[in-house]
Amino acid sequence: MVRRIGVLGVQGDVEEHISAAKKAIEEERIDGEVKVVKTPQDVDAIDAIMLPGGESTAIGSLSALNGTLGRLTSRLKAGLPALGTCAGLILLARRTTDRVVGTTNQPLLGVLDVEVNRNAFGRQRESFETELAIPKLGDKPYHAVFIRAPVITSVGNGVEVLAKTDEGIVAVQQGNIIGTSFHPELSGDSRLHRYFLRLIDSAQ
Repeated sequence: MVRRIGVLGVQGDVEEHISAAKKAIEEERIDGEVKVVKTPQDVDAIDAIMLPGGESTAIGSLSALNGTLGRLTSRLKAGLPALGTCAGLILLARRTTDRVVGTTNQPLLGVLDVEVNRNAFGRQRESFETELAIPKLGDKPYHAVFIRAPVITSVGNGVEVLAKTDEGIVAVQQGNIIGTSFHPELSGDSRLHRYFLRLIDSAQ
């Protein structure tokens, strides 16, 4: 069986996620292919979706224009596995605020029962890297890259916290949906993408 993995290709770390997914497919020794998703028709041709880091308002607004965001929402509610990183986490969230501007009215998928505060770690110059404990990925610390990162301020029932920093929750899982404040596609560590691949198999 070929796993068809889509990467929402509107803006942001699209190529980085494609490379990380291909590396994970190779290391897991499974049949898989990675596709760029830009249209509702593309959404219908995948088994899982990755939502990259970037500008969440731009990604959501541009995806809504041609119906891709709406089609993604329908498929996610029907069980499509998803991995959202940084801006991707924001898009998945039920509600967002911004550290500077307060409540946002940006387009969201709203399928992950969390509230997210955008830019919680500060602006670009406050970006940083650190080692995180993520027991789901093993005992070895995970090298996490935070760039203008959001933080998860509350989680609903059924949402499992995967990792925290001193500032708050930075990785969660709800069923076969994963959201992270950091950028696993930039770390060189494929364990999170490989874990996501195994979730895809469990959903089929």
